[in-house]
Amino acid sequence: MDKNDIYTIAALLKAIAHPIRLEILCCLRKGEHSVTELQRTIQTTDGNLSQHLSVLRNQGIISSRKEANFIYNKINDKHIVALMNSLQKIYCPTR
Repeated sequence: MDKNDIYTIAALLKAIAHPIRLEILCCLRKGEHSVTELQRTIQTTDGNLSQHLSVLRNQGIISSRKEANFIYNKINDKHIVALMNSLQKIYCPTR
């Protein structure tokens, strides 16, 4: 890895290094979810969820789309899905 790669990876890890953001990515690793579905699963305030989704969007980790009155989020990069799947296998092998 060169220095640019190291800085890119460090920025990515910093962006996901929060329990709520990790939980969001765990939910999204299997596919797109609405903000309402994420809210129900993660059980945090609307404002808190919005802030964490914003961090992930600003880093290009997730994207969102609006359909009628709903906003749907998904992971942008298959590498993030692979990373989340690997973390699941390593740290939560029985789930």
